[in-house]
Amino acid sequence: MKITKVKTYPLFAPIREPYWTAQESSNGVRAIITEIETDQGITGYSKIQGTPQKDICNFIEQFIGLIKGWNPLETTTIWEYLFRLGCPRPRAPYQEDSLPDPLPRSARPQITAAIAAIDIALWDIKGKEAGMPVWKILGGSKSPILSYSTGGYFREGREMLSVVDEFSGFVDKGYKAVKCKMGFETMDDDLKRIAAVRNAIGPNVQLMLDMNACYDLRTCIEFGNRVAENDITWIEEPLHWYLQPRDYKMLSTSVPIKIAHGEREMTRFTIRDFVDGGGVTFVQFDSTRHSGLTEILRVAQICEQYGVYIVPHHAAELHAHVVSAFPSASFMLETHGDPERDPIWHYLFKERACVVDSFVHLNDLPGLGIEFDWAFAKSIAA
Repeated sequence: MKITKVKTYPLFAPIREPYWTAQESSNGVRAIITEIETDQGITGYSKIQGTPQKDICNFIEQFIGLIKGWNPLETTTIWEYLFRLGCPRPRAPYQEDSLPDPLPRSARPQITAAIAAIDIALWDIKGKEAGMPVWKILGGSKSPILSYSTGGYFREGREMLSVVDEFSGFVDKGYKAVKCKMGFETMDDDLKRIAAVRNAIGPNVQLMLDMNACYDLRTCIEFGNRVAENDITWIEEPLHWYLQPRDYKMLSTSVPIKIAHGEREMTRFTIRDFVDGGGVTFVQFDSTRHSGLTEILRVAQICEQYGVYIVPHHAAELHAHVVSAFPSASFMLETHGDPERDPIWHYLFKERACVVDSFVHLNDLPGLGIEFDWAFAKSIAA
């Protein structure tokens, strides 16, 4: 079997109410579908995130040009080849190896997103060629996987405590775990919101906080100790972007709450350092942003070896295959109980892993078990 062709489909779905996290605003949801064809009629698909979409699509097409004719089942060999394109090579200016110039450091997020798009689609091909779902190839099972719903985004004009109705709605839908965004209000206001959410959802629903890197170390220690009375499962991405494993270790020993981190890390190597530093209990690597299934499987192995948990960021239809294969290291998956927050995830698929009463259920379709609604995709083409 050989790789023959690639097509990319950038998507953008606007939302009615733009929202803020602690750091960023958004007026919609973006994704890129990648379609890789082979000479045996098997086609693989992926859905990834990242911006600028045009740059990512250009890298995808450039990379496929380099691996055209390769065996798509050789996922590790292809991954290593593409990843090395971002590193210096001896005598690169002489172009003796027929490769492009080493790729720019400034484009690493777009490069790893492009690698993810290709790698995930190749795993889809691998499953389809074998006639098996990826979870079965990885040795996993179809056991339901607990998921949580994320909410609590800041929307202009809404009352601070309007999140109470939102999270009560998630519990009414059957969710047994929820995650609340925070960091755009003062600490005192956030504490009031969190206490109100805990009161609304009751004591038997797990509550996590997504802080989007809103605090320095000293302030986060104060916050962690004040919020702990609300029985918080984890605080996620709590520290400013420039703070490192040593800071997470100090935080973890200073507050009575576990720490989650990793969705913006691009490789297993930085994940390894955060885990080895002892400050992180939940690892939220996102294979749709960075480096694909081949890399997140390595991340999951690190988690398993160190006794921490893999809790992938977004894309439950994909990441369920991974956590299924690592039952001793998996904890939960992230989903969105509100279709308005992520219309692409709710409406793009004709077939995918589904969520029922807080649990993600895999299917038996070969490959990733996904089928797109191409009419919907066409309606939101970017």
